[in-house]
Amino acid sequence: MAPPRILSIAGSDSSGGAGIQADIKTITMLGGYAMTAITAITAQNSLGVTAVQALSADMVAAQVDACVSDIGVDAVKIGMLGSPEIAAVVADRLEALAVPVVFDPVMIATSGAALADDATIAGFERLMRLAVLTTPNVTELAALGGHEAMVARGVAYLAKGGDAEGERVEDTLMIPGEAPHVMAGTRIHTRHNHGTGCTLSSAIATYLGRGLALSEAVDRARLFVRSALRAAPGFGAGHGPMGHHEARG
Repeated sequence: MAPPRILSIAGSDSSGGAGIQADIKTITMLGGYAMTAITAITAQNSLGVTAVQALSADMVAAQVDACVSDIGVDAVKIGMLGSPEIAAVVADRLEALAVPVVFDPVMIATSGAALADDATIAGFERLMRLAVLTTPNVTELAALGGHEAMVARGVAYLAKGGDAEGERVEDTLMIPGEAPHVMAGTRIHTRHNHGTGCTLSSAIATYLGRGLALSEAVDRARLFVRSALRAAPGFGAGHGPMGHHEARG
């Protein structure tokens, strides 16, 4: 079976732990063929983001066109966008593609650095309608209006609970017309959680590109992320409580 062709549209993480770099690693590990359209360049590491420079919308569009016109695409993951112009041009391009899209609405890094301004966030509306799944964390869900607003939009979304308080972590998959699907687990204590939000969304996109149903793709992607966290160096060595999903993507 040919590997699914997965296009990641996201920012670059200079430390290799999140963003495009995390997406490439995840897609490759899950048997997919990774392609990229880089939206922004960041100077960051596991401690935080120190600089961000967005690319032009035309350059982002050219990267998408190059991949689609030659290699083709089976699924798309969207992470950090960088500007409202990029959000608009990405939506324009995706409207012409009949493939599943996973949208990770990256707004604020775990360090607190802003990765999307108000105008960019306003452009998320089109992308949420185009996506088969949007994956906000607690902070992002609140910025998008909470559960009530998401349900009113009529879109499928995965409310990630990794950055909420407590030892029990709950992620809730909401698909229009279906009962909420709550996936719970014990919090994984590790300091190696940089880029887990990016990893989760790109894993879901890869499974969708392989033809899996949405709920199964989410279940398998969560298992992949949690297994990776348990395999990280120092797991269980008392690094302190950390979440299992981040805002960077």
